[in-house]
Amino acid sequence: MKTIKGPAIFLAQFLGATAPFDTLESLGAWAAGLGYKGVQIPCDPRLIDLKTAAASKTYCDELKGKLALHGVEITELSTHLQGQLVAVHPAYDEPFDAFAAPEVRGNPAARQKWAVQQLMYAAQASQNLGLTAHATFSGALAWPYLYSWPPRPSGLIETAFDELARRWKPILDRFDDAGVDVCYEIHPGEDLHDGVTYEMFLERVDNHPRACLLYDPSHFVLQQLDYLAYIDHYHERIKIFHVKDAEFNPTGKQGVYGGFQSWINRAGRFRSLGDGQVDFKAIFSKMAQYDFPGWAVLEWECCIKHPEDGAREGATFIAEHIIRVADRAFDDFAAGNASDDGAGVAMNRRMLGLG
Repeated sequence: MKTIKGPAIFLAQFLGATAPFDTLESLGAWAAGLGYKGVQIPCDPRLIDLKTAAASKTYCDELKGKLALHGVEITELSTHLQGQLVAVHPAYDEPFDAFAAPEVRGNPAARQKWAVQQLMYAAQASQNLGLTAHATFSGALAWPYLYSWPPRPSGLIETAFDELARRWKPILDRFDDAGVDVCYEIHPGEDLHDGVTYEMFLERVDNHPRACLLYDPSHFVLQQLDYLAYIDHYHERIKIFHVKDAEFNPTGKQGVYGGFQSWINRAGRFRSLGDGQVDFKAIFSKMAQYDFPGWAVLEWECCIKHPEDGAREGATFIAEHIIRVADRAFDDFAAGNASDDGAGVAMNRRMLGLG
């Protein structure tokens, strides 16, 4: 068994215009001061020049060196925003336009081409950084048709998933060339939002070995999906772990859909670690059981608590939940002295009454 690495922190929600949140190096120092050992970096130009990182291992070594001065490693890169733009339904063109570079906004075809190129850069950049997994979103073409009213035309969802797979297959191949897993965050608003939709996509990309998963239980609490059984189903594909809490408190007035309310007034809400309903003891146990190979990464999103308090508490929370796995069986002290040699085989036969 493996001991999960951590704690680490996803920097996206902490990036800002003032120190210490304005540069990668200062964010690394801040995170280290809270007890974090790793940082997951969004591919934001304020933190990383993705094109340069794809072309220059020297640049990547310098990035790693700046963080290493503070005792911090890069766990993964993230292209959540760019991945979203690989597939955008026209209903979301305007709200998602801000995710793209200014020069391609207002031009969906150019924006999609730009997003694909960003993913291609991310594959090579991850390789240059010595990383083995990458975090992203799948994007969505079918999401506006989530609820089956009005009745969907025959073949609509199949067509959407066929197209989504067509767009992602070359990206997955590029990541495969780089030796890096693409880890889709299974998330509302994405066509890959639960296990069934992931399997629909996986089938269409021929069970691509790089089409892997980012596990975040908070989104499953909000969907009322069994987040522990999910690990049992998909542990072989889970390569990134976001440690994020949530709660679901339905009332006589609202449930999963949230009634178009703000986050503070929804039945389902994201919370800081330890303030929600996620059973992290059970999750960390399953991750250890299945030899999860990566990092436990805090993603802070809370509708109540200040982010700096959430980050400070989160480092301790994760550290206390990481299980140092046993290096021997608990009953070794009582084990017999049989071995695999001839004497051991003979003893086993005698114990079974076989002579």
